[in-house]
Amino acid sequence: MNMRSGRLLGLGVGPGDPELITVKALRLLRAAPVVAYPVAKGRSSNALAIVQEYLRPEQVLLPMVYPVTIEKLPPPFCYETALRGFYDDAAVSVAAHLDAGRDVAAICEGDPFFYGSFMYLHDRLAERYETVVVPGVCSVVACAAAVATPLVYRNQSLTVLSGVLEADELTRRLAACEAAAVMKLGGNFAKVRAVLGSLGLIGRALYVERATMATERVLPLVAVEAATVPYFAMILLPGTRWDGQGAR
Repeated sequence: MNMRSGRLLGLGVGPGDPELITVKALRLLRAAPVVAYPVAKGRSSNALAIVQEYLRPEQVLLPMVYPVTIEKLPPPFCYETALRGFYDDAAVSVAAHLDAGRDVAAICEGDPFFYGSFMYLHDRLAERYETVVVPGVCSVVACAAAVATPLVYRNQSLTVLSGVLEADELTRRLAACEAAAVMKLGGNFAKVRAVLGSLGLIGRALYVERATMATERVLPLVAVEAATVPYFAMILLPGTRWDGQGAR
């Protein structure tokens, strides 16, 4: 008799506050015999820290260790090749548990399908195994809550950009947007701030780092020291306020 394969569970665990995990994600997390989590080499896992208090002692923890994160390495190192190999290997490790009939809860900060690490496991495994994806509170809305500012009114559109983009591309997209969120700052912060300055948007921009975490900080953009900006930081450009009488 063939053993039933385990289910792949992609669980969004939110932006950092353990209380922002959904009831459904928590139920599936606690029931899963295996919990897979991403972690940078030599560092602790933010995703695991979010759910640590909810785990049972008998659950198997499966670390997926990134070979590289945001640091720049000299040629012939290829970031894309390294990450592709990492996700290939991670998928093999997860599949071994699934083939043995064990559900695997792959936890993901924020939302699994919004810049989430889980999407790359999904691409590799979802066609072969039953898969359940549970959305999570993403960093964009968490940052908006942290600064207590609405992002978009009525028919406005929100543009979400990566700070990794070249300055010219950032300038082109930000100049045309109604509201925006610029993610993945870290070492890209100085470039992004310079672009905002060239567009006259510094006064409108709001800066948040580590939203909902114990170390959350909200600062005026001009007060931020570029060297201190973490990867988990974001700049928001809220849409023009609407008060029912017209835009202002």
